[in-house]
Amino acid sequence: MRNLLRGALALAAAGLLAPLAQAQDTKPTIVLVHGAFADSSSWNGVIPILERDGYKVIAAPNPLRGVRADADVVADLLKSIDGPVVLVGHSYGGSVISEAGEGRSNVKALVFVAAFAPDEGETALALTSKFPGSTLSPTLAPPVNLTGGGKDLYILQARFHDQFAADVPASAAALMAAGQRPIAQAALSEASTAPAWKALPSWFIYGDQDRNIPPAAMAFMAQRAHARAAVVVKGASHVVMVSHAPEVARLIEQAATAH
Repeated sequence: MRNLLRGALALAAAGLLAPLAQAQDTKPTIVLVHGAFADSSSWNGVIPILERDGYKVIAAPNPLRGVRADADVVADLLKSIDGPVVLVGHSYGGSVISEAGEGRSNVKALVFVAAFAPDEGETALALTSKFPGSTLSPTLAPPVNLTGGGKDLYILQARFHDQFAADVPASAAALMAAGQRPIAQAALSEASTAPAWKALPSWFIYGDQDRNIPPAAMAFMAQRAHARAAVVVKGASHVVMVSHAPEVARLIEQAATAH
């Protein structure tokens, strides 16, 4: 009888501890949000590393139409994910993840990859011009007028390599230039309303040769957000996740395992 009782208690304990161990072992889902003049393929170097290390990864759609509208698209995706999430944004995607992550109980961390982290009322355009160093404006193609109103912006393909991806092989940069996604001009001057980085821990990584967002601006935003870590990659362009995928993946995993 005593042995039976011990066995029952052991089984009960195992039943109680198994869900706890499973919860402790649960890794967050990594949601990647691309920025302007790019698409989800910009994460192709990072995704295999994260998946190899056991993370589920989703490259979220980013319509590049406006901060609030784009954040709503990402927020809808977050609602469908069970368990914790690490939100990662590149460039303009930083504005989107900060807006989308606000008030989402399953978002545990934000990672800004050569990205904007605007405060309430700030715009990407204003943050770009807050410090010297951006050479983006002269490289933009004539705006595309949209039938429903507004304008789309592209980087001139002939200027794309030098401006956007100087540390990427020319052949790869040419493919990126041809496949770039335009951003609505109005999106760059739309103010942020909900800076999630004020409530969530954040990590930053960017290159010291970024020609889109001045490195000084990203240093300012990282310091203001009290970033857990701010990694500056020497010689890296605006697409640090393409040219230095292992370093970016490593920082994302730091955010995913932090307590």
